[in-house]
Amino acid sequence: MSDEKRAPDEDVVDGTTEAGQSATETATAASAAKDIPVQVAEFARLGDGDGPVGEGSPIDRFYDVNVTVWAELGRVTMSLGSLMQIGEGSVMKLDRPITGPVDLMAQGVRVARGEVVVVDDCFAIRIKEIEPSRKMAG
Repeated sequence: MSDEKRAPDEDVVDGTTEAGQSATETATAASAAKDIPVQVAEFARLGDGDGPVGEGSPIDRFYDVNVTVWAELGRVTMSLGSLMQIGEGSVMKLDRPITGPVDLMAQGVRVARGEVVVVDDCFAIRIKEIEPSRKMAG
């Protein structure tokens, strides 16, 4: 075993740390790091989410990012055994009435509520309520 000093939590096996550096390289890097000036990073605020986002704001760069959006009609909890017995023609009652609101979800977060309508023979959602924390210009 050598007389080199190392940090108590640093695992050294055969003179090499877990990161693959020798104990000497680690000690040299640590002493050099002490001489490097360090500054705290400061970031501009993107907005507090309480009001509309203004034109030219930093958030504008994200407007073209695609997110997965879906409507959730309702849910049901059942045992795995019951799920395994489901077949064609089975009916599963959900936890919401037919006149109840439908949740509009984006990336797993509810962003709005609405009602199911039909447009050109396809289901659609008429937005009735936007989640307060999600109100943005647009």
